[in-house]
Amino acid sequence: MDHTDLYINGAWREGAAGQRFDVINPADETVLASVASAEIADADLALDAAEAAMADWAARTPRARAEVLRKAWELMTARLPDFARLITLENGKAGTDAMGEATYAAEFFRWFAEEAVRADGMITHAPASGARIIVQHKPAGLAVLVTPWNYPAAMGTRKIAPALAAGCGVIIKPAGETPLTMLALMPLLAEAGVPPGLVNVLPTTQSGPLVDHMLHDPRVRVVSFTGSTGVGRKLLRGAADQVLKPAMELGGNAPLIVFEDADIDVAVEGAMLAKMRNLGEACTAANRFYVHEDVAEVFTERFTAAMAALKMGNGIENDVDVGPLVNADTRDKVAYFVSDAVEKGAELRLGGAVPNGPGFFYPPTVLARVPENADCLRDEIFGPVAAIQTFTEQDDVIARANDTEYGLVAYVFTENMKRGLQVCERLEYGMVGLNRGLVSDPAAPFGGVKQSGLGREGGHEGMLEFMETQYISASW
Repeated sequence: MDHTDLYINGAWREGAAGQRFDVINPADETVLASVASAEIADADLALDAAEAAMADWAARTPRARAEVLRKAWELMTARLPDFARLITLENGKAGTDAMGEATYAAEFFRWFAEEAVRADGMITHAPASGARIIVQHKPAGLAVLVTPWNYPAAMGTRKIAPALAAGCGVIIKPAGETPLTMLALMPLLAEAGVPPGLVNVLPTTQSGPLVDHMLHDPRVRVVSFTGSTGVGRKLLRGAADQVLKPAMELGGNAPLIVFEDADIDVAVEGAMLAKMRNLGEACTAANRFYVHEDVAEVFTERFTAAMAALKMGNGIENDVDVGPLVNADTRDKVAYFVSDAVEKGAELRLGGAVPNGPGFFYPPTVLARVPENADCLRDEIFGPVAAIQTFTEQDDVIARANDTEYGLVAYVFTENMKRGLQVCERLEYGMVGLNRGLVSDPAAPFGGVKQSGLGREGGHEGMLEFMETQYISASW
């Protein structure tokens, strides 16, 4: 691996304490690289660098910032195979899935290059006082970005691009399992024209203390986090001391509802996307399948056949559809969910056994007639397991779908668009896929309600998360 040190102020640094940690290939459990581990002193250097670089960057015209982001998109698009390979090596996902992520990740640079010039304000005439109301959006300040391991490229670019478009400097703390992709992105950003110090990357084995230290630095004004709800709560507590602006994309427990009038082939195709994208290791993954009793068996048969057709193996090989899970803990948690459901009465239609040999593999698995007391219905499975239940009444399935503390995304399949839209409005979720198994799009506001987060990423809203609104009352 070319870059395994910290990236601070446009240079590679060993780290204050000289500590390093290993990044493991989840397909064969070999060591991919030894990566520098950041300490508090490194975080202070990164904050100093970001503060200095942001002064000039925020003063640049929106078009100047946009051109740098556009160049980053062009450079990353030209190198998609390289990024996809690195994603597969450290994350495990199959090559096609990794290429999809790399393409998606690059698109955030293009989208926010276009949004950088559209931080529109307004001037109005106050009806009562007669004053002029001037509203503008300004860069909020330094941003700490904390990203997860399931999308090593996209979760970083989804935060970096809007922050730079808004005029902010950033410090990124990537997941310890997958820091290599974000480190590999830094030379590309430098080539695109991102000034030294504006973007800094701090892999570390001391995530909690390091991030908490940065959240208590008065120069930091935004914290953007993608990860579990439990960690999100801790970061919100830390952010409260400085009253930071939080952008939190947290956990999910997505329902997928198939009505009796759904096109079953469309529903199966959508369910495969919603369940198996990134091997189910996504907060958007369909977690609870609710299929109308009238079509439950035909849907389950076709869906099981589609799952059975997937080839499992090392994602670096061209014909592999299903790679390993990211680590042993994730695999063991998935295995527990399956065994728990089966012990409680679920029907095992496919998979359900950890294979022999190295690597953190778990096969595509289908569970039918899953009982209500199965643990997998209350927590994110985060693996290639579909838990199918049935329903007969619309009001009942909506109530069951909403019966969770999470509210990130839901999926609905029906040929009756009137009913589909009515159901979507009643679902307590920030996003709904209607006859679609994929909702993620750089042009759309991604985010949830309830315990699934605060704020939005992507769309125009994603840039505003890194800006503050200023109102000027004027007379002339």
